[in-house]
Amino acid sequence: MVIPANNRLAGREGLDEKMQLAAGEELRECCTKIAVERRKEGKQPCGVGEAVTTPAFNLPASKLVHVVGPDCRRPNQDNFRRELLANSYNALFEQVSNIKKRETLVTPPLGMDVFAYPHREGARLTMEIILAWMDAEEDPGVRMVLIVTDEVNFLNNMKTVYRESEDQFPGVDRTRDFRKGKIQ
Repeated sequence: MVIPANNRLAGREGLDEKMQLAAGEELRECCTKIAVERRKEGKQPCGVGEAVTTPAFNLPASKLVHVVGPDCRRPNQDNFRRELLANSYNALFEQVSNIKKRETLVTPPLGMDVFAYPHREGARLTMEIILAWMDAEEDPGVRMVLIVTDEVNFLNNMKTVYRESEDQFPGVDRTRDFRKGKIQ
């Protein structure tokens, strides 16, 4: 399961905050320890385009991967958002490759929500990056990727991107099934 984190691993806004609250105080303590250790090395707790893995604690997953995507509210990150988004997904994939049992990857679209990535562009890049990873020569060991969000604008853009390129991208829109509880 993926948490769209900020560079402090603080869980103070958006989906990051909601997931950290649901996971419990142990996750906050774990993230604080990671931040302290990385600061000792003169590094940010988790910079843009980086990811760290923690236990899931009270969430229904085996591991949590905290990924920092581009924050398009900041001009220096907005100007390079495409590269930063690709770096974020690559950091996610690297962390996932280190997880032993990994059949399903559940992720929100990175950079969206409070980080304000443009939805149309983000939908296209998210689909291209994830499908390229799934279809790569080396099997990622993941059978299914669930992109979960309640942002209607992103979902509509993802559907449009999918319809525009149906013959290029494999996959199935399972949004309705998920909302009706048919996918767990």
